[in-house]
Amino acid sequence: GQGAVVTLHDSGGDRADTVAAVEQIIQRLQPQGYRFTTLTEALNMPSAVVPLPAREKAVGWTLVAAQRSASALTGTMGVLFAVAGIAYVLRLVALLLFAHVHMRRVRGLSRRGRHAAPGTAPEEFPLGGEMPDIRDDGLPPDPFPPVSVIVPAYNEEANIAATVASLLDTDYPGTVEVIVVDDGSTDRTALIVESIALPTVHLIRKPNGGKPSALNAGIGVARAEILVLVDGDTVFQRDTVRHLVAPFADTRVGAVSGNTKVANRGGILGRWQHIEYVIGFNLDRRMFDVLQCMPTVPGAIGAFRRSVLARLGGVPGDTLAEDTDLTMAICRTGLRVVYEEKALAWTEAPSTLRQLWRQRYRWCYGTMQAMWKHRRSVVESGGSGRFGRRCLPYLTLFQILLPLFAPAIDLFALFGVLFLDPAGPVLTWLVFVAAQAAAGAYALWLDGERIRPLWTLPLQQFVYRQLMYLVVVQSVATALLGARLGWHTVRRTGTFTDLRGREQSQGPVG
Repeated sequence: GQGAVVTLHDSGGDRADTVAAVEQIIQRLQPQGYRFTTLTEALNMPSAVVPLPAREKAVGWTLVAAQRSASALTGTMGVLFAVAGIAYVLRLVALLLFAHVHMRRVRGLSRRGRHAAPGTAPEEFPLGGEMPDIRDDGLPPDPFPPVSVIVPAYNEEANIAATVASLLDTDYPGTVEVIVVDDGSTDRTALIVESIALPTVHLIRKPNGGKPSALNAGIGVARAEILVLVDGDTVFQRDTVRHLVAPFADTRVGAVSGNTKVANRGGILGRWQHIEYVIGFNLDRRMFDVLQCMPTVPGAIGAFRRSVLARLGGVPGDTLAEDTDLTMAICRTGLRVVYEEKALAWTEAPSTLRQLWRQRYRWCYGTMQAMWKHRRSVVESGGSGRFGRRCLPYLTLFQILLPLFAPAIDLFALFGVLFLDPAGPVLTWLVFVAAQAAAGAYALWLDGERIRPLWTLPLQQFVYRQLMYLVVVQSVATALLGARLGWHTVRRTGTFTDLRGREQSQGPVG
């Protein structure tokens, strides 16, 4: 018969209909004796499909696998991006809600001015024991117990005179003794303290053994039950000791965290740290206070019952974050660790990115050590279990896991801006910064601070935040490799030069 040519043309569009039509044609015509072949075979020509060498085939399969992996990675990163964003928003909302609850509670108690009801003495709480969920503030009933202030100092000649002067210039009605422990300084720290020559100021010289060793040396000679621990680069306001001691009227309170302020906030790095202290640290502490799971009383300003420290064996020295380790141990006894926002202390923050990196590297690594040390609290009962199940998962998620993956998420967002639709990542970033600014404004208002430093917040996202993320990455890598991190000191610049006339409403000097 006469031949015919049937052309199937899809115009380069969707080929699904063409493929389906070819399949039906073959099924109908083959039973009628028609044979189907390729054009090259019909013309008796060599096949156009040439087998590839093994090397080129491997390259091809590699490219296909890479394309599929990239597609899967894009989807996975999109999910992680969404999860991280939701987690951040939920955390921000929780911080603001708990900060509001804390503010209402503290200010309500302040208006009533009531004293704490008689409670159980600290020594009667067993490890992990339960206790009521009530915080009572007020003046100590005896009425003002003696206080021993312990200042560990290593090469602190730049600030030690200002630190001691601020401790002596207190309005606390009770007896205050100041114990400076010179931990093997190689500068004039000890000579400066000796020159003060006051009966309430005591100097202890010892070979260098680290901060926990210096603190324990001071605790060993302290005479008061209430101990205030303060760094050698920190100055108090006149009413700081009074506010620190007040919560101990409640015998269920084992330790009190003060409110640390950045003194040298003049430059951009100082402003970033100031924002972090107010938004990050202090909002967290308000929430931890309400939830009764405070993980850290900062080394710059904290107060403790001596009997509690004695029961725990003093300040631990087996982690690089002795303040976090000690606070977690106190929480596990069932005693309260509270945050006193009115107890202000001004500290000298690192003035260079290198110093900041080394400080935060030690903090992060030490916090992970403390979390691992107290991990069993998650499955324990009573106060220890309450602390473990409320605090440790929060720290794991928001201080380790999310910061660990944050650089990858940021790179994915940058990829989206450069190669995909930039509207989504840019809008998300703007919402993120706006939410942070709103939370920051509220936190600054709670602390009685101006909101002016918030103008540096957008720039902080590109430098400071990335630095903090990389600190977490390095800390996790150090822990996984089993390396041991040493103690890094921060070079002091002498921020505090004149403390006379400092009042609570004033900003930091220097």
